[in-house]
Amino acid sequence: MNTVIILAAGQGKRMNASSNKQYLILKDRPILAHTISAFEKCPMINQIILVVHEDEQELCKKNILEKYKYTKIKHLVKGGKERQESVYNGLKAIDEKTNIVLIHDGARPLITEQVIVRCIHGAIEYGAVSAGVPIKETIKIMGKDRFVSYTPKREDVWVTQTPQTFQKDTILKAHEFAIAQEIIGTDDAMLVEHMGMKIKMVEGDYENIKITTPEDLIAAEAILNYKRKK
Repeated sequence: MNTVIILAAGQGKRMNASSNKQYLILKDRPILAHTISAFEKCPMINQIILVVHEDEQELCKKNILEKYKYTKIKHLVKGGKERQESVYNGLKAIDEKTNIVLIHDGARPLITEQVIVRCIHGAIEYGAVSAGVPIKETIKIMGKDRFVSYTPKREDVWVTQTPQTFQKDTILKAHEFAIAQEIIGTDDAMLVEHMGMKIKMVEGDYENIKITTPEDLIAAEAILNYKRKK
């Protein structure tokens, strides 16, 4: 069984909106509805766990769950103070029959079935994977006082996306290890790395952007308009 945890508990302060960015309208639906629909339609996804802010449980039920009638959402889980805590709350709600766990940002509404499937197959083979894409620009690693320390090869540097996908036991152990060792990671793959396990990068999609600022919302709408014309 494959279960996805969709994180929608963030505040999205950089969006400069009066409400959580997850509920802003992208084309004809809330951002979060686009995200959920991608996993709802994917045949390889069996269950969806939705993690939302404690104060937005009723908002989510009214604007998302009751309106769009998703069938794969099994739990609506309360988010934590930090992303890492929200993920762990979601992990505690997964079905015991789950083998593969995907963790995805609710603010990445343009995720495709192809990327979801690649991540699941990757996790089955390697245990822990992350979607990502190679950078297009040259990156400079900064040293003291913003002097360039070195320039890595572009083929060695990827931008990490979600979903990050794991065998269930691996991601559960990683979070429990992080709690015991008081480790705070910027993503779930980092917690697995702290256990000494390697993460396999699988090909994501340059259009799989995270909506963080108003400009990102404009870009996402342009991408959807382009896809609908094709």
